[in-house]
Amino acid sequence: MMTYLVEGRTGPWELVVGLEVHAQVISRSKLFSGASASYGGEPNTHVSLVDAGFPGMLPVINRECVAQAVRTGLGLKARINLESRFDRKNYFYADLPTGYQISQFAHPIIGEGAVEIELADGATRTIGITRLHLEQDAGKSMHDQDPTRSFIDLNRAGVALMEIVSEPDIRTPEEAGAYLRKLRMILRYLGTCDGNMEEGSMRADVNVSVRKAGEPFRTRCEIKNVNSIRYVMQAIEVEAVRQVEIWESGGEVDQETRLFDPARGETRSLRSKEDAHDYRYFPDPDLLPLVIEEAWVESLAAVLPELPDAKRQRFQDEYGIPRYDAGVLVAEQATADFYETVARGRDPRLAANWVIGDLFAALNRTGRTIQDSPISADALGGMLDLVTDGTINGKIAKEVFEDMLETGDPAAAIVERKGLRQVTDTGAIDAAVQAVLAANADKLAEYRSGKDKLFGFFVGQVMKAMAGKGNPALVNEALKKVL
Repeated sequence: MMTYLVEGRTGPWELVVGLEVHAQVISRSKLFSGASASYGGEPNTHVSLVDAGFPGMLPVINRECVAQAVRTGLGLKARINLESRFDRKNYFYADLPTGYQISQFAHPIIGEGAVEIELADGATRTIGITRLHLEQDAGKSMHDQDPTRSFIDLNRAGVALMEIVSEPDIRTPEEAGAYLRKLRMILRYLGTCDGNMEEGSMRADVNVSVRKAGEPFRTRCEIKNVNSIRYVMQAIEVEAVRQVEIWESGGEVDQETRLFDPARGETRSLRSKEDAHDYRYFPDPDLLPLVIEEAWVESLAAVLPELPDAKRQRFQDEYGIPRYDAGVLVAEQATADFYETVARGRDPRLAANWVIGDLFAALNRTGRTIQDSPISADALGGMLDLVTDGTINGKIAKEVFEDMLETGDPAAAIVERKGLRQVTDTGAIDAAVQAVLAANADKLAEYRSGKDKLFGFFVGQVMKAMAGKGNPALVNEALKKVL
């Protein structure tokens, strides 16, 4: 295991990080009400009387949100608790109308699990999951709408969140980034959270501490609501340096909640960290304990989709592609599906090269995603068929691909329209070879005097003379025969 060391005046310090990820559950309605859980909408239009905290309103659990939590637990290889409980977490804030958040404290729905991450050097590590619990989101306070007043939007209030808590197993910023990417990938494959950090549907609280090698854990600070993987990694680095400076100057790091300011590259104190008992947790009197049946859990497990690690291994085994390529292709479910359509019944390595190389480059260039690719998987497969059957060669395929991007025409139609069919007539190839050799008598003499490297020059000249349409294998063969 590689340890990220923060160099201080007294020598190196080790980094210890744990992440609490808040993932918004994909569900049409909220955790305890029938109001819409969709993103956006005019302020306060997705709000029921339950969400607004009206007296006498009773919460009713959303079965689909429970199912989504169980699916996530199964995807994280975690323990599913058949009995769990909802508690009230009491605190007062303007966007929390009831004065408490319904959460799970002592008895979460999901227990210990694990996520395997892979680092840039190919090393793998397992990061432990402590728990996953369900809770309501709060509303949103907006302080920039009016010079003297704050505005409250309760559209988000009551939306179901899964809080996924890791063990303090992360030791480098790179591991934190890899963990978040892998977690987001698993959630997206499962269809339990869209992982869209820009819209706030996945946010991370980052717990950071430092210690000397072999020491027990020192005091940690929590950096709240970091909304991008890059910012999580940056926040860890700057907070670690801050803590090392405090310890080395003889001070004590206070346990507190902090905010990360990416513009200044620093963390700032938000509030001192309350211990759990300050929230006055107690079982929610309006909700019975949540009891689920083993048979129901098994029925959910039976229809889980193939997850990224299993799919990556299958791509390696079934298609014979390298581990790195398989990892790139399974990073998004849509990319994996696209590749499988292209590869079916064709050369899988050729398919992988075109999807990862030319197609990805084109999508980046045009600002598109695989879902709205201007070239469909079937269309790309059709072009590869023309390469395989010798209608066009690899060089002509590049030209056909660019035309497909611009026009949306199928490859076969472009080949006919532009007259790009590969020349396999050996008579025509022999004639081109003779013409090139006659025009380059000096190079021919050099070749025959022992400059074997000039063979490539002759191949290039013949292909140029044939406007790139010569069959490369036949051109090579004809040249070898003559030379």
